[in-house]
Amino acid sequence: MKFDTLQAFASGGKSALAKGPVALILAEDDVEVDSTIRHHIDAGFAKVVVFGDADLQISPPLAKQIVQVAHSMLADNALVDAINTAIKMAPGTWFYYCFNAEYLFYPFCEHRSVGEMVQFIVEERREAVLTYVVDLYANDLHVHQNAVSIDNAHLDRSGYYALARGTKGNGAAERQLDFFGGLRWRFEEHVPVPRRRIDRVALFKAKPGLVFQEDHTFNEAEYNTFACPWHNSLTAAICSFRTAKALKRNPGSTFDIDTFMWHNSTAFDWHSQQLLDLGLMEPGQWF
Repeated sequence: MKFDTLQAFASGGKSALAKGPVALILAEDDVEVDSTIRHHIDAGFAKVVVFGDADLQISPPLAKQIVQVAHSMLADNALVDAINTAIKMAPGTWFYYCFNAEYLFYPFCEHRSVGEMVQFIVEERREAVLTYVVDLYANDLHVHQNAVSIDNAHLDRSGYYALARGTKGNGAAERQLDFFGGLRWRFEEHVPVPRRRIDRVALFKAKPGLVFQEDHTFNEAEYNTFACPWHNSLTAAICSFRTAKALKRNPGSTFDIDTFMWHNSTAFDWHSQQLLDLGLMEPGQWF
């Protein structure tokens, strides 16, 4: 199923969003688009919607399984417009969003579907799941010049931290933190301050009046919290080549970076247990 514009999708695509959870994949370029789609189909999403240029190439077998929307991710407010359009189209549906070359991992994802996780979250009386963007990068930038390699992916095993999130009244927001780390921390001189956070409320339930904001938060404070008032909540990780890609594509940073490897680099084994062991997500009360 294809739509020529976001507006056409809004008027004719509601049936595709009737059953969740739905994955919204925002393709900024053509890097690892197929592997991103395949990963999230395998995770058990009821529907996958891909936003990207009209000429975005997707392998025919995968294209038959998804909804494709022509919507340039390089346009102003492209992300916000895509997410808020989906929210308005399907209140009550659970959504997840990510960019291409990003891969969702959650506790026990090797043998539990994303639908099972959402069911648990609903039982916890939560309407959103906090996710941490864990930077991935190729170990050899001379071989993999765009910094992307599925077979040789690495991540930082330490260097993550959180700061209290302020409010307009100069107080601390309840159960909200700003999280930092990874390549955005190590190469922060090349990353604008508003883009240094690695927390993202990437899995959430749409409802009337809910608005997704440019800083990857929502207009409803409870959606932006990392835990229930009464105990720790399940969190997930989005393992992402996006920052590495950008740092090597940007002329202002590419010549300053010969490698992303450092003493705290470790090979990524594409398994949720590694992320749990590193403290990059937690199961909460889900066992």
